[in-house]
Amino acid sequence: VGKNLLDIAHENNIELEGACGGELACSTCHLVFDRDVFDTLPPKSDEEEDMLDLAFELTDTSRLGCQICVTKEFEGIKVRIPDDGY
Repeated sequence: VGKNLLDIAHENNIELEGACGGELACSTCHLVFDRDVFDTLPPKSDEEEDMLDLAFELTDTSRLGCQICVTKEFEGIKVRIPDDGY
């Protein structure tokens, strides 16, 4: 709780790149959420929208893991890591 999904993925040996180190300068921590979870997330910033435009497999429920802080309400959710196109 309180950490972003990129950091949590790295701490748990989940392959989520995060090339910029969570500085909102790439789209390599792109995640896809179920609609019901996505609808509870805080709004995207313009900078996040710009970076998501560069992501592979972009969906209506895409977000960057470095921008999503975990709350206790996240318990049990599933998040998909899209194929990076390679």
